Amino acid sequence: MASTYTLISSYTATGSESSTTFSSIPSTYTDLVIRMSFRYSAASSVNSAIAFNISGTKSETYLYGDGSAAGSGRDSLLNPQNVNAATFTANAFSNSEYYIPNYTSSNNKCFSSFGVTESNSATGVYTMIAAMLLQATGAITSITISGSQFAANSTFYLYGI
Repeated sequence: MASTYTLISSYTATGSESSTTFSSIPSTYTDLVIRMSFRYSAASSVNSAIAFNISGTKSETYLYGDGSAAGSGRDSLLNPQNVNAATFTANAFSNSEYYIPNYTSSNNKCFSSFGVTESNSATGVYTMIAAMLLQATGAITSITISGSQFAANSTFYLYGI
């Protein structure tokens, strides 16, 4: 595995947007990593979603736990990460990472994610890991992260490896 992360792009939310897009991603790297520290302004927590410039059949398999129960599942949404809402502990942000290997290859795109929500109470603590597949053979040149309205100072970083 390469040991060099090169920052391609970053974004800090102002509090008025519900998505951010990394576009014109160069094809000069082998893999991509997206790191996010974010929360929502809305009162309820919803999952974040990831979308690409290429489309195809989507599937994900995930494991999750909340401190008192664990589970697993499969779906076709590519929205694996739960995100802190306005009702969670003030100024506590969720943290997530996507790892996207071989993003320019002509093969289907397999990638992974993991993330956590944080809180000072027993409720709202949640962790999840997912393996995802996008059955599409084009190069990824644009990625959009979306969900509910992002709180101010939510941060999103795209790295090339």
